[in-house]
Amino acid sequence: MMGIRTPGGAAGLLLLFGVVSLAAVATGAAVAAVHGVPAGSWLRNLAAWAAGGAAATAIAISARPGFLPVALWALPVGLLATFLGPTLDGVHRWVALGPLHLNVAMLLLPPALVALAFPDRERLTPWLAVFAALILLVAQPDASQATTLAAAAALIAAQTVRPMMIRIGLVAGAVVLALASWLRPDPLKPVAEVEGILGLAYSLSPAVAALALLLLVAAAATPVITTRHGAPSVNRAGAALAVGLLLWSAIPFLGAFPVPLAGMGMSPILGAWLGVGLLAAIMRVRAE
Repeated sequence: MMGIRTPGGAAGLLLLFGVVSLAAVATGAAVAAVHGVPAGSWLRNLAAWAAGGAAATAIAISARPGFLPVALWALPVGLLATFLGPTLDGVHRWVALGPLHLNVAMLLLPPALVALAFPDRERLTPWLAVFAALILLVAQPDASQATTLAAAAALIAAQTVRPMMIRIGLVAGAVVLALASWLRPDPLKPVAEVEGILGLAYSLSPAVAALALLLLVAAAATPVITTRHGAPSVNRAGAALAVGLLLWSAIPFLGAFPVPLAGMGMSPILGAWLGVGLLAAIMRVRAE
């Protein structure tokens, strides 16, 4: 049986993710529009997809491996910045850029996962950034992002960290902090077009909801599909990003957490693109 061929390399990653993610964003926008969500909300999602695609392309063309530590440490620094501004019912998750409020974790986590997949095996410095971010996510609180970071970090630690006792300690510490994040009270109420977009889709038709969910899974799988023939470090980065995007889509079934791409919100769209762009940059550099 002839296998399904997918575009390869950095360009293939950008193209495939672009097509699938646009379909997911457009589906969410259509569902929101049918349910009377103001056009400004779903038009911002479409604009975020275009802006994210342009940013990812620029990163893919120009970024070098020296940018990886910057991408990793940007996560805890950005999370710390959320505590400098006003809260929403005591929750710290956003920074304001003019009229826009960006969820910092969803914006910066995907590129951080890609960066973590290329650790210096002789140093634990990258893991300081991870645990600083996890502690800040517990403090925010944000169980969704803490769980996503902990799961991807555990995956990477299991493959890269030596000796075994340090590896076990890192995995156990990440798991403990992820569990702690679920014990923190989260007073925010769900918003139908953000956390409940799949429910709105189901109210239109089970087929529409199934399509939206299928597109989310397909978008999450894109980094694995396009890196499967690459070097082990590239495979690892693709797997880490895929785990992050997949958990983003799964965890909303466990609580009031934003649905990426299809739900109304610019941050996960931009963040996913940044992760894809950084992964594409590494693929380009390794191919040179």
